[in-house]
Amino acid sequence: MTSWEKKRVVVTGLAAITPIGNNLQEYWQGLLSGRNGIAKITAFDASDFPCQFAGEVKNFDPLDYMEKKDAKRMARFSHFAVACSKMALEDAGLKITEANAEQVGVVIGTGIGGLAIMEEQHKVLLEKGPSRITPFLVPTMICNMAAGLTAIHTGAKGPNSCSVTACAAGSNAIGDAFRLIQGGYASVMICGGTEAAITPLGVGGFAAAKALSTRNDSPETACRPFDRDRDGFVMGEGCGILILEEREHALARGARIYAEMVGYGMTCDAYHMTAPVPEGVGASRAMTLALKDAGIAPEEVSYINAHGTSTPANDVTETKAIKRALGEHAYNVAISSTKSMTGHLLGGSGGVEAVATVLAIAHDVVPPTINLENPDPECDLDYVPHKPRQMTVNVALSNSFGFGGHNVTLAFRKHQ
Repeated sequence: MTSWEKKRVVVTGLAAITPIGNNLQEYWQGLLSGRNGIAKITAFDASDFPCQFAGEVKNFDPLDYMEKKDAKRMARFSHFAVACSKMALEDAGLKITEANAEQVGVVIGTGIGGLAIMEEQHKVLLEKGPSRITPFLVPTMICNMAAGLTAIHTGAKGPNSCSVTACAAGSNAIGDAFRLIQGGYASVMICGGTEAAITPLGVGGFAAAKALSTRNDSPETACRPFDRDRDGFVMGEGCGILILEEREHALARGARIYAEMVGYGMTCDAYHMTAPVPEGVGASRAMTLALKDAGIAPEEVSYINAHGTSTPANDVTETKAIKRALGEHAYNVAISSTKSMTGHLLGGSGGVEAVATVLAIAHDVVPPTINLENPDPECDLDYVPHKPRQMTVNVALSNSFGFGGHNVTLAFRKHQ
């Protein structure tokens, strides 16, 4: 397919369920106010764990979005996805009917899926035997069910898929949805990422891998991307959904357009299960490919929503990757890690961070990186510390990198 045949893709709807807000307005205001969403874990007793805190979604009731019998047959990550997708469709002013259902698709990524029900039913197996395992175990826990259930609950009959690329899953989902519209396979895509892995096994597993912060005496300051005193990431949960739409389709129905999606780059380090390749070569290539796909010069980039996990390895490597991709212009770009407020939503992070990136373009304001008290000398770029920054944001990138060496960059720009 030559570039002139590709259809233009715009963002017409947004929604988020996060540790700092359960709808789009709460999430955005939380980011701009530097709200901390990280606290002691309440989902289970974590007193024996090396890490005892996380970014939990608070006061979320799935019954606000679905019938009780449906909610009982879903894992929490699917609750988030269905609820968020319904909010995003409402935000887009889009109704799915028999007339358009086959042109509306869903791609929602997740890293882990229904971990809580796996743990619960494994306990049932050990204590009560195989005959007591719920028949809903498999269809509840499998990763694709967030996308499948979203289609069931919205009526979307177009392309449907699920990316499972660890912490890059949400961004891969958005990029794949973008390609489907570009290629004419759908007019509208519901896309993003969801995760709910704050469970004993989830927290225990990441803690065993020495990936989590152990700042138990000060959870609210534990996630400190690009700070020299960072000691690991903080788990979060939630969901971020975008409604992507073919531009002419959106204009024809008079839709509000937040921004245009213009580029998608993905690469693999092919290096290590969990560690990024030195110098950020793979991440840099993802950024370069996204810019090339978009037809955008590095000097045009205004803002980058960084992967910014607050781990010793990621933040230095991502800084090097940005410099490699943008050259000297890297020092002129506003960069922030919104994980400093939400924690790391794993497969859901690409969704909520793409939402933040699009809102930065729409409102010409960049959210801050909180807890950046003592910058790491090796992280010497402009990370917008503490307070949001009012500035013109014409072009923005969103980075996501996952275990397995997955690197994804999404590119957005003001709609013209």
